Amino acid sequence: MKRTASRRSHRLADQIAREMATALLEDVRDPRLELVTITGVTLNADLSVAQVFYTLSGDDARLAGAAKALDQGRGFLRTLLGQRLHMKFVPELRFSRDTYLEDMVYARPQE
Repeated sequence: MKRTASRRSHRLADQIAREMATALLEDVRDPRLELVTITGVTLNADLSVAQVFYTLSGDDARLAGAAKALDQGRGFLRTLLGQRLHMKFVPELRFSRDTYLEDMVYARPQE
């Protein structure tokens, strides 16, 4: 996915991240998505694909359940984004677990 560095894409990514976080908090009733935190969004060059990064702690079953719930709720979340952002074309949502903080905290020091 080729990324763009335009001002518009950064603003739109920030708006999508805020609206996704609000939707997960207020509108989504799936218990598998409790405590899921949106950490960021990146858009491709033509703004047609939004890569949504999230964090969640727990065991492998909980992580897999949350990934499946996000995948199943993709259409609902995309519809909510279209309604809230008043966009003609809403980007396709792709979800990825963000492990940056875990990697930084639990990484072994290099010798």
